[in-house]
Parts: sequence; C-alpha cells; structure tokens
Amino acid sequence: MKLQQLLSPDAIVCNATGTSKKRILDEICEKAAQQIHGLSQHELLMCLIEREKTSSTGIGNGIAIPHGKLPCGNQPTAVLLTSESGVDFDAIDNRPVDIFIALFVPEDACNQHLSTLQDIAKMFSDKQFCKLIRQCDSSEALYELLATTDK
Repeated sequence: MKLQQLLSPDAIVCNATGTSKKRILDEICEKAAQQIHGLSQHELLMCLIEREKTSSTGIGNGIAIPHGKLPCGNQPTAVLLTSESGVDFDAIDNRPVDIFIALFVPEDACNQHLSTLQDIAKMFSDKQFCKLIRQCDSSEALYELLATTDK
C-alpha cells in the first residue's frame, strides 16, 4: 500500500516542535490517536517505543520510519512529521532526523507492513524528493506534495 493511501491531511505536521526522540514520538502518537479509534495516544506511544527498543528506525539521511503493530481490526495508518532543527534519533548514520514517517499496521498484516515500509524507504531515498519535503512550510504543502508525487 502506498503512503498516499495511508496518510490523511490531518495526519501531517510541518515543523513539529519536539526536540527529543520521545517528544517526537509523542507528537506522532497524538496525531495517530485522532486517526486510530480504540487506542489511546499512550498505547500508540508504547507500541512505537517497544519497536525502537529493538533498534532505531532512523534509516539515515535525516529520515526515520518509526512503526508498530496494532491489534487486529484497525486500519493501517501513517503520520508524517517534519522538524525544522532535526532530532537525535539514534539513526544508523548518527545524523539528526528531520523527516519522520510513522506507520501503524494491524498485527495480521505483516506482509503488507513490510512491503509498505519498503515503498516508504524507497520514496524517501530520493534526495531531491526529500529536499522538496524539507522546503515545505505548511502541513497543507506537505500533503499536496505527497498527493501529487508519482513515487
């Protein structure tokens, strides 16, 4: 499933204010809780933190793809945040992360989950595309850019 199919305009934050890994994950989960019914912001946060304990989801070049599994019956959901200053996220290249694409998927959709993660990683491996993401100055502009991309 493509990122554009999982992302709603209400699930995008341009220039998030969080300055730590925990705070960014909390902001992600605040947005996700508005999209995912039946799970609290705290439950979603614990889902992401558990995943981060195994290894960082910071894939390098200022990109992180935090993700977690949801109880069955929920729809896959994505949240996109950008940070103006970048955050230490224990990324594999030890660089600060300023683009966060969070993915929440049902437990029973593991194969789809892996495919979606691969698609997102491929999309954000394009440095020119990431430059355009970083140039957006509003959540609306971010959504429009994603909605019109063919990636």
